[in-house]
Amino acid sequence: MGRIFTVDLEGRSYRCRFCRTHLALPDDLISKSFHCRRGKAYLFNRSVNISMGPLEERMMLSGMHTVADIFCCCCGQNVGWKYESAHEKAQKYKEGKFVLERGRIVDEMDLSTEVYIDTRSDTEDS
Repeated sequence: MGRIFTVDLEGRSYRCRFCRTHLALPDDLISKSFHCRRGKAYLFNRSVNISMGPLEERMMLSGMHTVADIFCCCCGQNVGWKYESAHEKAQKYKEGKFVLERGRIVDEMDLSTEVYIDTRSDTEDS
């Protein structure tokens, strides 16, 4: 495996929960009302630092779609899927769009509010 080059996004971004790699910008967010097996998901116009799995036909809540799972290019975790094609005319707007699962990404704002607890004891036995 060769060297992995990643795109660093300017400003606030959505990142991989597992390795903090940049995945998408809030400006590319289309909808927060998507759902996946594990909970909520967000629809984006663009995503970076991902690799795609093979295309497959998948029955979704909104009908049959051709999709590919997407993975973080750094840690390999599945972070969502890409819509390649929709079989129903009303769903065509999803083609070429990316869905990132909320439980697998963090908003940069989430990172600034994380709390770290020091579990080391500061007292010494004398």
